[in-house]
Amino acid sequence: MRKINILWMAAATLLFANACEKALNKYPLDTVSEESYFENATQLQFFTNPLYAAILPDAPYDEQSDLMVAVNPSSLLVNGSYRTVPTSGGSWTWSDLRRINTCLGNLHRCSDPVAVKEYNALCKFFRAWFYYNKVRRFGDVPWIDHELASTETEALYRPRDSREVIMTHILEDLDEAIAGLPVSYANGKTYRATKWAALALKARICLFEGTFRKYHKGDITLWTLPATARSAEDYLQMAATAAAELIDHSPHKLYNTGNPHADYQTLFSEYQANAGEYILSIDYDYSLNTCHDASGVALVAACGRNSPTRGLIDHYLMADGTRYSSVSGWETKNFAEQVANRDPRLHQTIRIPGYNYTVLSNTRAQYCDMEITLTGYSMNKFVMPADNLAMKDIRDRSYNDMPVIRLAEVYLIFAEAKAELETLTQTDLDISVNKLRRRAGMPDLNLSDANAAPDPYLTSPSTGYPNVTGTNQGVILEIRRERVVEMAFEGLRYEDLLRWKSGDRIARCQQGMYFPGTGNYDWNGDGKVDLCLYSGSKPSVSATYKLKIGTDIFLTEGSKGYVRPCNSYTFTFDPDRDYLYPIPIEERVLNHRLVQNPNWSDGLNF
Repeated sequence: MRKINILWMAAATLLFANACEKALNKYPLDTVSEESYFENATQLQFFTNPLYAAILPDAPYDEQSDLMVAVNPSSLLVNGSYRTVPTSGGSWTWSDLRRINTCLGNLHRCSDPVAVKEYNALCKFFRAWFYYNKVRRFGDVPWIDHELASTETEALYRPRDSREVIMTHILEDLDEAIAGLPVSYANGKTYRATKWAALALKARICLFEGTFRKYHKGDITLWTLPATARSAEDYLQMAATAAAELIDHSPHKLYNTGNPHADYQTLFSEYQANAGEYILSIDYDYSLNTCHDASGVALVAACGRNSPTRGLIDHYLMADGTRYSSVSGWETKNFAEQVANRDPRLHQTIRIPGYNYTVLSNTRAQYCDMEITLTGYSMNKFVMPADNLAMKDIRDRSYNDMPVIRLAEVYLIFAEAKAELETLTQTDLDISVNKLRRRAGMPDLNLSDANAAPDPYLTSPSTGYPNVTGTNQGVILEIRRERVVEMAFEGLRYEDLLRWKSGDRIARCQQGMYFPGTGNYDWNGDGKVDLCLYSGSKPSVSATYKLKIGTDIFLTEGSKGYVRPCNSYTFTFDPDRDYLYPIPIEERVLNHRLVQNPNWSDGLNF
């Protein structure tokens, strides 16, 4: 910051000239100044603390995708004319980068070499994450590695750098972060970035870039890469290597008490982040009024009616490890039949018959909750324990810590990267994916069996990922299934669709439960009607919910079929446009050297 520069009134006399000169050379006492700050670890921590809130995702449960839809569907799902080039904003913001670069540019003021090393690494960690977010959204972006002054015209108005340039710098920053961040902190908590968080982030970023380059190969409109650019295989190998180092050497372990019917749900509902499985998390505390609304999203209609889709439910295997899609009549089974005898993680992710949340009213205590859900399915993951009295103010007073990166994701990254590289072995599966399955009480994934007979549900153009081919097709698809099941509602699904070139799932997978038509539905066999669907006049039957087809609920075939959430919207995805975000109009007006992303029309012709 600049020193204070005060212009005294003309009436000031020469008597005070010397005193004024001294005053003009003093630093401000009531504001932060670069000249007086960045001198010790405490100041560096205070300056960088806001980056955690600014850059880390703090509401993963709220992400919409092919597996989740809400009453106000995201423009990313509706697309088409609902998604246009914004005038400003649109995530093309750089204030967080300025804070990072300001800190990096002033570390020399600190006389503590240990602090300098740690906060240099932390800033590199956040700069890598910042630019990763930008590359995911925009592809090519300008690389800026220092705090820009207003006189640096060339840097302020530079064109976009190649994606390869940005990714190279991201890798450099990550390697510095891995080398410089502590392996742990004195309190043992996971609210601050460690070496292991940096390794996990490197694994995540490299998996994204490796699979993006593989599945978008030939989409030259998305990028211009030099001939010397790293290949998809290069990034996949770096992802596997980083994940392996974390798996082999970090102190992190899966949360597992030996109870497959509760452990998965407990991991996400407990108040404090599990320091074994959570590598990086966000701290929430009711007493400090730092809360979120995850329980409200799952249980209160006013919080958006976030609803799982049938596409999520159908990914889960049967409890014995066989495919649900191999069960006779699986497409049209009623709810109770559909969720019976499935992977135990299903009933720990959505509400099924037998669910009870006693802190709420009788209606909210039920698994059948048509006031909340748009699809027939209701969330359960991230809901806080029912014995928590503070949850009576449930709408926005959840305080269970939120995961940012956990060990389960690293296991999945390791397995997916090696499968895509065609170097995956059964031993690799046993130290990664099968640990997750065993915690859930599920049979192991067998490499040979998966590749010998890929699941038709996962290969189908209407329900699966038809662009996956090759000798490892079956196991790649099974790892994707495991990723859907294990990482449900953790904020990574839309990113997965982009890197797999599977954005079209948004248009083809927005469905809910199946109903054969009008009638009374008793989902748990207790003799009481949970739901009555009718046409014409409302019947007098006693039912928890009475919904008129075509008015209160919409089905894909009119009088029968799958529930159509958000009936007034049409879900679309333009593969020639929607894999990248548009650059805001005002940014291009200010900087004519910024070229708009393909097929986004903003009316500017430079």
